[in-house]
Amino acid sequence: MTASQRLIDLGIVLPAVVPPTAAYVPAKRAGNLLFTSGQMPYEDGRLQTVGKLGGEVDPLRGQELARACALNALAVIDKEIGIDSVVDVVKVTGFVASAEGFTGQPAVINGASTLLEKVFGDAGKHARSAIGMAELPMGAPVELEVIVAFA
Repeated sequence: MTASQRLIDLGIVLPAVVPPTAAYVPAKRAGNLLFTSGQMPYEDGRLQTVGKLGGEVDPLRGQELARACALNALAVIDKEIGIDSVVDVVKVTGFVASAEGFTGQPAVINGASTLLEKVFGDAGKHARSAIGMAELPMGAPVELEVIVAFA
């Protein structure tokens, strides 16, 4: 089954690609790899939530926001190379704005990882880092980078 078919089966319509907010491009190719720029939890062109995990933002909400970041990354991937050309999700790096003492970054980023595995099957299993940050741009709670291999 293709990734685009899985998206249909999951009832997911990819969002529009969010235009860059500074001097960068949404993705960059190197050989058969595509590196996405950091994707934040935008919906309809606006940041869904601001704040820090373990503070203003509940960890379950953080998982939803990480999933939204992954959807935005998938939209970039689809626009750049076509989602069905992805043969492997290589690496995911998740950044989590964290209140002091919050250590649940891996659980938050699971919201993105779970979605990628549902969309790509075994090819969606990836290496990953989940990093706690003091602040993220514009007060975003989560930001995500994705590296995929394509044919």
